[in-house]
Amino acid sequence: QVQLVESGGGSVQAGGSLRLSCAASGYTYSSGCMGWFRQAPGKEREGVAAVDSDGGTTYADSVKGRFTISQDNAKNTLYLQMNNLKPEDTAMYYCAAQPFRRRVNWPLFGTEYMYWGRGTQVTVSS
Repeated sequence: QVQLVESGGGSVQAGGSLRLSCAASGYTYSSGCMGWFRQAPGKEREGVAAVDSDGGTTYADSVKGRFTISQDNAKNTLYLQMNNLKPEDTAMYYCAAQPFRRRVNWPLFGTEYMYWGRGTQVTVSS
């Protein structure tokens, strides 16, 4: 059974940093794609960053230069390093996995992914 568990969220002031983690289990981690998504109250879910099985990365324009997605295949863990956080980054952050494809056509589209974690809250105050 595929399971994704996020951690690392919290409350920070603008300009601060956080590192989110997503521990994956139940499948061969290195064979698929993974992504980070977020949803703020009253807004639609949006893709933040994604990585394919070859290490190729995709970022939303709003986070380029501030966020970095990475993974540790030995630990089956996905990370999102978030620097220079802004109040508009406040949201629930979710990781998502597509275990059966090495890459997807639209990495920041949630419909490309099969499994989702429950999320971790990030709050950035001004």
